[in-house]
Parts: sequence; structure tokens; C-alpha cells
Amino acid sequence: MAEAGSRGTTDLVTPRPAAPPLDELRRRTSAKWTTHPDDVLPLFIAEMDYQLAPVVAEAIIDRVRASDVGYAGDPGRVGTAFADFAARRWGWQVDAGDVALTTDVGVVIVETLRAAIRPGDGVILMPPVYPPFFELIPEAGGTVVQVPLVESPRWRMDLDGIERALAAGARAVLLCSPHNPVGLVHDREDLARLAELAASHDAIVVSDEIHAPLVHPGVEFVPFPAVGDAAREIGIAAHSASKAFNLAGAKCALSVATSGRTRAIVERQPEEVRYRTSILGRAATEAAFVDGEDWLDATLEVIGESFDLLEELLAEHLPSVHYRRPQASYLSWLDFRDTGLGDDPGRVILDRGRVALHYGPAFGEPGKGFARVNVACSPEVLTEAIQRIGRVVDDAADS
Repeated sequence: MAEAGSRGTTDLVTPRPAAPPLDELRRRTSAKWTTHPDDVLPLFIAEMDYQLAPVVAEAIIDRVRASDVGYAGDPGRVGTAFADFAARRWGWQVDAGDVALTTDVGVVIVETLRAAIRPGDGVILMPPVYPPFFELIPEAGGTVVQVPLVESPRWRMDLDGIERALAAGARAVLLCSPHNPVGLVHDREDLARLAELAASHDAIVVSDEIHAPLVHPGVEFVPFPAVGDAAREIGIAAHSASKAFNLAGAKCALSVATSGRTRAIVERQPEEVRYRTSILGRAATEAAFVDGEDWLDATLEVIGESFDLLEELLAEHLPSVHYRRPQASYLSWLDFRDTGLGDDPGRVILDRGRVALHYGPAFGEPGKGFARVNVACSPEVLTEAIQRIGRVVDDAADS
């Protein structure tokens, strides 16, 4: 495998990402393929069906061949690999020494909050939002403070609502950037205003940026700590190669702290937090950030084609379902409120159509009437799924 910083030296061929046939996919043992019976098309969990990037697979196999599957006690070369990747993709200058590793982004969030807040402190989140956020905050000792996104005319943070929540005593903001499930890439101006508000109330911002490598072409992503001096002082960014390179089970995530205050928060975390990192995940992450960009760019192209297909299928089979094309990732937030399927359409669709979507209400109160669909699958699976959902909606309209 290429050394960190030696991008482009690998001789592994980068194929066009593609999903294997369904019978092969059903031999996988991840939750996506074991949660439901084989008659269900699983488009619910944030996991792509595509084969692993060859450089990533080879990095894992290389460590296994070397019998190197012990504890990852240090970040290895991941800090340098990520710093170079961040500079190329987003123009973000990161000091490799500011990158710390742990198991996954959920652990970054919990351990950062646990070290930064007092028990019972309010932590702001913005539903509809990634469902584990509602559990991670209490796990860290905090209290959930909900400030929903504003839906019209497009999704945005409710900065006035955030200001009121901070003035009422909230001590932290848990930001989803890009925002899951709506695919929002926050404007630089909104992020800068959020940083100013948090700094003025002596609060920190933990920014979950796991979907950042999957921002669509032509869309500007700004890492929260890169917004300006205020954000750099009070922001900690959580990153991982897991979503972009399909490595959730490899267990490696990064926290990036860029000021004395935020570095101290990371340093207060138990040493065991670092030791939870998988050495296989560390190798895979380095390979992804160093030599995986050709595969990533090809994957973004395939995802874009999937969204093109989704739009065609919705127009043909689900004209009553409303949809805004996301700016990042392979997840789509579908509005079923005009279909008559009720507050939790995903449950009806699973029961009657045998398609598993992520249930909208799990993302908070604003998720009622919605469901999230994963388009990182083959065109054949996506087509069959939307056709099945269309029949469910048509049957409901006729009954």
C-alpha cells in the first residue's frame, strides 16, 4: 500500500463502483442484509451496496496477512492522510497532530460532550436528524434541546431558535453537516453565524461531518472549524471514511480539534477512547484518504445517476411524493404526507410493499409523514423498490 502522502502510487485498478446481484448481496452479514427476510428490499440503513474500493480492501487484507490485528494504540499515519485529503477536497488546512482516533463518530460525539458539558446541560440538535443523536446526548449526560430545521423555502438552520436556546442555557450544539437525512450542505454564512452565537454564549459545537466526502459535485462544503476564528475556537469536527468508503464495520473515526480549548476537551477523554480504534479500520482509513479519491469520484458519479433515476421513477410511479434533491450523500428524504399513508409511511410500505425504508418519525417530530431511502444500490433494485412503493400508494388511494 502507498505511504501516506504518496497519493497515486498504487497500481490497483479502480473499477466503476457497482452493486453485485441480489443473491450475492444477501450473503453479506451486515444489519442491512440480516434485519429483514429475503423478500424485502433493504433501502433503509446508510450502507452502500457497491464493492469496496480495491485499495481499501487490499489495506485490510495486508494487515491480516501480516497477522497485525492487535490494538491500535496511536493514530499511525491517518492524521497526515486526512490532513492532505482535507486540503485537496475542501481547502482546509489541518495539523495532523490535531487528529485523534476512536471507534466511530458516535463515540467521538459522546466522549466529546461528556468531557465538555456538565450533567444535565442542554445540547441543541436540529430535527429531522440522524436518530442516534437523540440517544447520544443523554449517554453523554446532556439534555436534548430540539430546534428543528426550517423547511421553507428550503431546508436551513433556525438560527433565531438556536440563539434563544443558547440564551436559555444550552451549552453545546450537535451539528449534522452535511445534514442527514435531508442532504443539506450548510451555507458558509449560516455556519459562521452559528459559530458566533455559540461563542457568545460560551458553548461548543460538535460537528458530525461523516458525509462530507460525499458532497455532490458543484456544491461547496465548509468544515465547521474552517469557517473562521470563532468556529476554530469552539468547534470539534467528527470525521470518518466509513460512509464514503463503506467502512462502518471497520471502526475508525477521527476528531479534529483546532484550538487550545478544544484540544483540552480531547485530552480530558480517557485513554481507552483511543484504544477502541480498530487497527484494520485505521489501515483502511489511511488507504481511503491517500489513494481512494478516484474510486470516490467514480462513486459520486454513480450516486448522481441513481438520483437521476430516482427522479424519473418518482415522476412515473409516485407523483404525490415530494422530494428535494440532496446536496450530499446517497440518502433521499421523501415526503409522503399527501399519499394517505399516515405519520409513519415506512411501516406501511414495509408491511404491504416489502421495501424497508428508514422510518421518518425516528428522525424526530418533523419526520412524521416522511421516510428516508438509500439510493446506493443497483438501478434494478431501485426501480423495483419504487415500483413496489407506487403500488402501495395506489392501493391506499383506491381503498
